[in-house]
Amino acid sequence: MRYPAAETAEKHQKILDEASRLFKERGFGVSVSEIMKATGLTHGPFYNHFDSKEALMAACISHSADRALVDLDAAGESPDAMRAYVRDYLSHEHRDARAEGCLVAAFAGLSDSSAGVGASLTAYLKSVIDRFTRNFPWRSKKNARGDAIRTLASMYGGVVLARAVDDEALSEEILREVLGGLQAAGPSRRAEGP
Repeated sequence: MRYPAAETAEKHQKILDEASRLFKERGFGVSVSEIMKATGLTHGPFYNHFDSKEALMAACISHSADRALVDLDAAGESPDAMRAYVRDYLSHEHRDARAEGCLVAAFAGLSDSSAGVGASLTAYLKSVIDRFTRNFPWRSKKNARGDAIRTLASMYGGVVLARAVDDEALSEEILREVLGGLQAAGPSRRAEGP
């Protein structure tokens, strides 16, 4: 029995949404059966949507990246919005929202685990670096790309470390210190010319 294209597309989207959430929350060890159960679908139709679990993993990174880039583009509309983006990223709310949070913090350590995952993550990172380079209110446009890479590495690393420790005070300190270091060394209040 063939389903209407709209219904098939809706199921495909639902699988991507649930798999992305579960993979970010628990890693790539989540089974296809668990993902399909979370969508309310049976295991059988999975292969009508994806050739393999690895194909789903790569698709989830691209899917999450598309959504994250929309938020980053919105933040890129003003220097204050970009600074707020960094503050929000390095917050305990973001740290605790693993399933809805950053795909880099969730997937970076897992990117060698299968074909397609590293390529999807690399494409996303290139896009983020480009947007940070262009849109952040850097003190000097001359060093903007290097500043963007250092800022992103600090942000991603800060969240990974804050999530890794089982000491709430230390976790909060990590977030606070990374944010403070970025504010002290980072962008000016006004964007300067090249």
